[in-house]
Amino acid sequence: MKTLKKQRRIQVLALTAVALVTATVLIGYAMRDGINFFRSPSQVMEEAPQPNEVFRLGGLVEEGSIIRGQGETVSFSVTDGGATVAVTFTGVLPDLFAENQGMIGTGRYVNGVFEATEILAKHDETYMPKEVADALKEQGVFKPDS
Repeated sequence: MKTLKKQRRIQVLALTAVALVTATVLIGYAMRDGINFFRSPSQVMEEAPQPNEVFRLGGLVEEGSIIRGQGETVSFSVTDGGATVAVTFTGVLPDLFAENQGMIGTGRYVNGVFEATEILAKHDETYMPKEVADALKEQGVFKPDS
């Protein structure tokens, strides 16, 4: 009788462990497309991501680089002081999008150009996305207002 209880307890624990592993794998599989890693222009230039990899690129919009194309297509460059990446975006830019301002774009790096599907700009005069500020600090470009 004692061994039957022990055997049943081991079976329950094994089944629980299998269920937890299965749940973890399923959650990871479901979230694989929702996880976008942040990269600075320097990191993109050091090691170019695969063309099918979706990630976030952030930095400052380079002065004099905004070129409005046909329709809603806009081309510009993003820099962190160490490297510059060309960006294209088709859509409506945020109202606060401007040269020498912080931005983060989500998209893919294809043939040397970051093809953005979404652009986020700072929302007030003092805000800079944490990832962008950290990348600019590494390059010695970011100077917080005080």
